[in-house]
Parts: sequence; C-alpha cells; structure tokens
Amino acid sequence: MANTIKLKNLPEGYQTVITNGKHSILADEPQPGGSDLGFSPVDLLLASLGLCKVTTVRYIARKNNWNIGDVKAELSHETKRGDGGLKTNIKVNIIIEGDLTPEQKAELIKQADRCYVHRMIEGEWNIEHAAEIAEIPLLKLETKNT
Repeated sequence: MANTIKLKNLPEGYQTVITNGKHSILADEPQPGGSDLGFSPVDLLLASLGLCKVTTVRYIARKNNWNIGDVKAELSHETKRGDGGLKTNIKVNIIIEGDLTPEQKAELIKQADRCYVHRMIEGEWNIEHAAEIAEIPLLKLETKNT
C-alpha cells in the first residue's frame, strides 16, 4: 500500500499543513518554540499506531459478529538515548466496551497488536536521506502568506 503525504511548513512557529490530497491536518511543535496549534510529530506517530489498533479491534469484532461499543485507547511513550541510539518504549492501553467474554477480549487485544502499523513499525525500515527538489507537484496548500 503506497501512500504519499505532502507537507508545507508555515512561517508561524513550526506550523505545518499535512495532506494526503484528500484530507488535511495542522501539526506544530509545542511551546516554547512552536505555537502549539496542532499535533506534534510524536503525537502523530502515536495516533497512527493507536488508530490502527482500535480499527483492527472493530474490524475483527465485526468479522466475528461480536457486538462491541466504544473502543478507546491511550498511548504514551518514553524515549531514552543509549549507546546504540534512541530506544523508545510505547505503552498501549485499550478499553473495549461491549458484551464480550474474557476470551473474546483477549483475542481482540491480540489482534490489535498485529495491526498493520504495529507490524510496519517493528519491521525493517529504509528511510532514504532527504533530497532537495525544485518543487513538489500538485501541492495545493496555498496560504495568505504565500
């Protein structure tokens, strides 16, 4: 599944408009430095993982005709510098509302840990070094400052 995300960093703080061509959100860095008007990069990473987990829970429940209500998640992280670079621990807590047996809830939690983003993060990565280009085609994120 190939996705393209485009970003435009604005002159205020570190505000950045992020789009996939259909949806847009505002990201920023917290104060001091940023203007704290949007999600931070770490917030977005945790949100991506959490979203994948809660939607996986709902998908598996629907597939099995299990009646569930709200699915809530809370994610937090702690990152430390070590000899080999950064080491990050992400804590995930999930609440699944509904009339489920303990075995069904356990299966849903197990499947949440197998969601696509979780597996992608744990998999092998090759992040190419940034390259400067003249323009990004089809980037329609014009603001009154541009």
